[in-house]
Amino acid sequence: QFLALLESRGTLAVDVMEIKESDLVLCTVKKVEGTVVFVDIVNSKIPGTIIFPEIAAGRIRNIRDYVSPNKKIVCKVLKAQKDHLELSLRRVTAKERETILEKHKKESTFKKLISSISKSSEQIIEKITNSHDLSDFIDEAKESLSFLSKYFSAEESKKIHKALSEKSEKEKTIKKVFSLKSSSSSGLFEIKSILKPHNDKVSYLGSSKFSLQISSKNYKDAETQAESILSDIEKQAKSKNMKFELKDKK
Repeated sequence: QFLALLESRGTLAVDVMEIKESDLVLCTVKKVEGTVVFVDIVNSKIPGTIIFPEIAAGRIRNIRDYVSPNKKIVCKVLKAQKDHLELSLRRVTAKERETILEKHKKESTFKKLISSISKSSEQIIEKITNSHDLSDFIDEAKESLSFLSKYFSAEESKKIHKALSEKSEKEKTIKKVFSLKSSSSSGLFEIKSILKPHNDKVSYLGSSKFSLQISSKNYKDAETQAESILSDIEKQAKSKNMKFELKDKK
């Protein structure tokens, strides 16, 4: 059920009994000891660990470029035990991470909204999540005022629906970082030529790294547009024997 949602919105395991191999979990970095990173799993009491080879491919020069105490990271479950999870950071794709973090942000914002309107926010959230995926519930609540009436009073429902409707009108921005390198004597000219059609969306970060930013009222539309642009850049880069690499944001 949850895995079917991965491509469109991400798979976020939230209950100890539901967590299984290949699931994605949102974690908070607790500490780094030796060559092991210890994390707490968001919405779960079960702890997790990541060994250095599962942090990033290749040699790690500075572990803090990837993890540091209290940082939120998205990991993939390699092995699930009743009292412990073995996790990987490097096996999570940029798209998976972006989707999970966006989902978590949306749900956290909704919980804050409910707590500001209702005195029984925790009980209501628990009731909602017993029968709905919270992110799906939020999407339904944006479209239908009556959908909220099962859990809130008429006045509360109006306030929540209005707040969600106003928020949905705001543009969402996603950021993708990539590198583009050429060993050709005309490499600089070729890079400029490839990026010229996207000058309004691409900025130079230094050291052959670039940032692509797309804004849209719909996150999925922004993600689709970004993927299309990156695919075009990668295709042109390969045709000119240039090296293109999509980077994870840290």
